[in-house]
Amino acid sequence: MAKTDRKPINLALQGGGAHGAFTWGVLDRILEDDRLEIEALSGTSAGAMNAVAVAEGMTTGGPEEARACLRRFWKAVSLSANSSPIRRTPLDWVMGNWNLDRSPAFTFFDLIGRVASPYETNPLNINPLRDLLDQLIDFEQVRACEQLKVYVSATNVETGRVKVFHRHELTADMVMASACLPLVFQAVEIAGVPYWDGGYMGNPALFPFFDGSSAHDVVIVQINPITRSGAPRSAREILNRMNEITFNSSLLREFRAIDFVSRLLDNGKLDPADYKQVLIHRIAAEESVNPLGASSKMNAEWAFLDYLFEIGQRAADDWLRENFKHLGKNSTLDIRAMYQGNED
Repeated sequence: MAKTDRKPINLALQGGGAHGAFTWGVLDRILEDDRLEIEALSGTSAGAMNAVAVAEGMTTGGPEEARACLRRFWKAVSLSANSSPIRRTPLDWVMGNWNLDRSPAFTFFDLIGRVASPYETNPLNINPLRDLLDQLIDFEQVRACEQLKVYVSATNVETGRVKVFHRHELTADMVMASACLPLVFQAVEIAGVPYWDGGYMGNPALFPFFDGSSAHDVVIVQINPITRSGAPRSAREILNRMNEITFNSSLLREFRAIDFVSRLLDNGKLDPADYKQVLIHRIAAEESVNPLGASSKMNAEWAFLDYLFEIGQRAADDWLRENFKHLGKNSTLDIRAMYQGNED
């Protein structure tokens, strides 16, 4: 199919540790579909890592190489975790439980992270993921990618504002800044400015698409649930829910802004020549991913990553079957319901 016959889309990739393997599955399915043309990627944390793997592959060999780059990345992540003491217990193996809540090593490091900073527990700032990213991703090829735009979000520690790094300037440090959880890693300094995980202020950022891409359709690959029934009761459950709410707050604010502009355009109060109608879509697998505990985001076993990959592939396939016809025409996600919930 000619490139001009394909439907252009922007992809927004959330962060979520090992759950980013779900996004890998979604990307793999989209990259093999020659009806689609990815114009831009916006990613945070694991979403940013997926994005740069796609960009390198697109530069060196097109969609097929992008799929291969993604698989190599996640396979390497799994191999590097083989020596980690943070593992499932034998009982969890038998029960088919992917969470690490009963792992003694996970519990130990989780508790240490609440009473001591990474500057105290890791003064040399050793980060195997940083080394892995250096080994696997050729950032010269990422910066040279002409097939698509890439935006990576991080949070400026000093100002509390989102910082969006663009493809032409991307380095491993910028991607690591996007994935820097402040209780686990020291802040990543870029040009003397400290940065933390981009999820606090953009998970992921959507606004770069508005001026940076001609595509009207934004497909959000969501791995962090916005809604959960009931109140959490344990300290760990409470903290996890607090993090989910925090990491989704910026996305909900952008939903509200998009909805506001859309209504003004529909009512003829804004000039379409100056403002574009943004069509929002979402690929998720809430029934499969939401029940997974937050601790499973640290589980990098290949069996778990492959399980998430397959869920992502199926979710993307189901979404395309039901919603491909709507691309370029209308949104398939009710964003007003997302940010309003049950409130008036």
